[in-house]
Amino acid sequence: MKNFISSCIILFIWGTLYAQPVMQAVQVEVTAKGDVWNRKVGESVSFLISIKEKGEFIREGYAIVEIGPERMPAYYKDTLKLTGGVLQTSPQLLKESGFLRCVVTTTIKQKSYRGVHTVAYEPERLQPTVGYPTDFLTFWNKMKEELAALPLDAKFTLLPERSSAQTNVFHVSINNLGSSRLYGILCVPKKPGKYPAILQVPGAGIRPYNPDLELADRGIIVFTIGIHGISVIQDPSVYRDLEAGSLKGYFFFNMHDRDQYYYKRVYAGCIRANDLLVSLPEFDGKNLAVSGNSQGGALSIVTASLDPRVKYLGAIHPALCDLTGYTVGRAGGWPHMFSKSNSWHVFQESFKQSLSYYDVLNFAKSLTVPGFYTWGYNDETCPPTSMQATYNVINAPKSLFLYPETGHWFYPEQKKAMNDWLLSKMGIQ
Repeated sequence: MKNFISSCIILFIWGTLYAQPVMQAVQVEVTAKGDVWNRKVGESVSFLISIKEKGEFIREGYAIVEIGPERMPAYYKDTLKLTGGVLQTSPQLLKESGFLRCVVTTTIKQKSYRGVHTVAYEPERLQPTVGYPTDFLTFWNKMKEELAALPLDAKFTLLPERSSAQTNVFHVSINNLGSSRLYGILCVPKKPGKYPAILQVPGAGIRPYNPDLELADRGIIVFTIGIHGISVIQDPSVYRDLEAGSLKGYFFFNMHDRDQYYYKRVYAGCIRANDLLVSLPEFDGKNLAVSGNSQGGALSIVTASLDPRVKYLGAIHPALCDLTGYTVGRAGGWPHMFSKSNSWHVFQESFKQSLSYYDVLNFAKSLTVPGFYTWGYNDETCPPTSMQATYNVINAPKSLFLYPETGHWFYPEQKKAMNDWLLSKMGIQ
């Protein structure tokens, strides 16, 4: 029980990374003049800046303003004196499709505060930068053949302390590539019957997992997986040690080698997780969905692309999209291995080709199933440039729900909207 409570605390702390930002005594509010989030290419925009403490304008100090394409060097910089009212920048613009970002910082009482506002310039015209390997599908079909040759060897441990009156909860492990195991938390309705299933794929990091009983108790089989080949119900100290030690920066491991890159086993594991779901006698045999945010948003797209058993997908601010954007002077996707701010970029030629096999944009091209997508313009972790370029190549039915003011977090209403959309597609009200 003690470990369970600790795990809940860790999950709560991690969850706050994806919740609305905590309000502070000083707010740096940045908006676009005219309160419009989208502009035409070549159309100028001025940004309005309000810096307040406890609701009152601050009259002393300075605001440092930087404006430019997101995650690129600013081409406009200025220092504005606080005057006790709204400050306005000179008009700026983009001459091509993309996102123009204004970042404002100030120091009040020796503490730094920051505000961001991002304007879109015809993002529907953004084109991919990543190359598409001629043997892309061949490479991944071979992986699927290797995976299919492995016995599932599923091991279930009932977790009665985490179950509910409606749902049995299990800790599960199954075979995966490279003699590894995949672990996760499986929720199965107790009432006899046939049920739809949702695979929940994780955001980046190393952590324990809890059951999604809010969803499962509605009559859904839910499998929430980890990706690191370790049990997901260990003491939180285990994950802290791994994140600071042997798994630190795992998303860069062997990225120069398409056959050994860390995410090969991860992508395979998502398919293997579906192998388990469709093998369950409680599965209804037709309704299988996948959902996740950030790294999980990426894995949702990848899984739906590789596995024809998936019928619907939900992706919140997907990572690993159009990674090579930096090589042509625009933002690329998380984890930014091509960015000049990342020491890896000096070796970029050695892994540009290998990473093209893992870029989510290339998987998006092959999607055939309906998808729910949502993100914000102010995301500084997964750049909207990279996500929009990926969305633009999707030919399958797609719905984009924009919350422009959000960064790398989402409203509870966004998550609910995604789940409601998935459930409606599967005939659940």
